[in-house]
Amino acid sequence: MKNQVTIYDYERVDDLLTQQLRIIQSEEVFSFSMDAVLLARFASIPSKGKILDLCTGNGVIPLLLSTRTKASIEGIEIQPRLAEMARRSVEMNGLTGQIAIREGDLRELYKEAGHGSYDAITVNPPYMPVYSGESKLNPHQAMARHEIHCNLEDVARAAMRLARPGAKVSMVHRPQRLGEIISLFRQYRLEPKLIRFVHPRADAEANMVLIEALRDGKPDVRILPPLIVYNEDGQYSPEIMQIYYGSEREEHDHSNSEEL
Repeated sequence: MKNQVTIYDYERVDDLLTQQLRIIQSEEVFSFSMDAVLLARFASIPSKGKILDLCTGNGVIPLLLSTRTKASIEGIEIQPRLAEMARRSVEMNGLTGQIAIREGDLRELYKEAGHGSYDAITVNPPYMPVYSGESKLNPHQAMARHEIHCNLEDVARAAMRLARPGAKVSMVHRPQRLGEIISLFRQYRLEPKLIRFVHPRADAEANMVLIEALRDGKPDVRILPPLIVYNEDGQYSPEIMQIYYGSEREEHDHSNSEEL
């Protein structure tokens, strides 16, 4: 059931193209992009239990995950403005019974939620170290893109603390940092199990990587076929069309990639 919520002049409501979901966005803060959508489709999530989305932003990943599971979903966001937008989007879509948005620091969440409290974790973290990138970004955009409030090690440590043994942790990031991701994941008992590179075109280098790790898993990683975004004619590839506009069936079902 959809609900009426306040939409401010500097905000817009966008269609998420699935199950009539809508989301509140603003050009003044960092809006979601394709990486969040791909992560929400890639992640292995349970049909019940508790799911946590770190660095949730305006709540796009919890909203998309709600189409795939009846599990309880939480998102945590350190920026008050984004967390408040996410809560209104959840309310607008009538999902307050399934999705809860926390405002807070992911590094401290284990103190409140408890160790090993979640059955799956997703995260689309800031990609760039604080010394790189544009200096003209406003504070909201800077925090979304740069590791100002958390870095990769903070994310890995938080995921290790919050995931139960055997839980899956799924992340989207930049391929340039894959070595660092794998090293930190293993340092914090998150064993990489699935890796998939995303290429803008078949003849182009990957510009995103999707990675899924298992808390306390055994070493055994699989490299999935590459995901190509655009065909030679510049149109979305069939798989991207399926992800954005197709049925809710997953193109690659890897929900049982390892026996626990």
